[in-house]
Amino acid sequence: MVRNEARRTALLDAAIDVLAEEGARGLTYRAIDAKAGVPAGTASNYFANRDELMAAVMMRVHIRLMPSDESVAESLARPRDKALSVKFMHDIIKRADADKACYLAMMELRLEATRRPDLQASLTKTVAEGLELNVEFNEESELPGDRMTVMIMYFAMTGFIYERLTLPDAAAAVDLDEFVEVMVTRAIG
Repeated sequence: MVRNEARRTALLDAAIDVLAEEGARGLTYRAIDAKAGVPAGTASNYFANRDELMAAVMMRVHIRLMPSDESVAESLARPRDKALSVKFMHDIIKRADADKACYLAMMELRLEATRRPDLQASLTKTVAEGLELNVEFNEESELPGDRMTVMIMYFAMTGFIYERLTLPDAAAAVDLDEFVEVMVTRAIG
């Protein structure tokens, strides 16, 4: 059967919304079909099982959260200094704020992965590859800092974004601009 890629993408986007709104337990084919506004049974035609669905959702999450090529090129036209690293961190937060459902879905998938070894292996591979790409990007772009700098900023930003999404009142006590500036300064050394 020839698959309609636009419909597959719409189903994945609906699955992200379901995960963000209802958690992993609410992620059913029926819920995805309803959220996507397609006939019942459509999602099951595109994803053979839950593991396949979750792996595809994680890939879609990463695609949605990636910066555009134009945005990266525009940023890289600037001097390769600490200020540019700060800008990149602010861009990550802006994308997270603009697409909260993706980060919440990612959190749900990670929690689900603690109970599903195949999903855990898939997510681990995806995240590890993403980290390596970030390290390579930092090196190739001649941004300040080394591999550990990238790791520190990645884990600090991930934690900070999750706090902002799940416990916004706790994160509200932290000045965003100051946090990013201090984190980058300390990570770069």
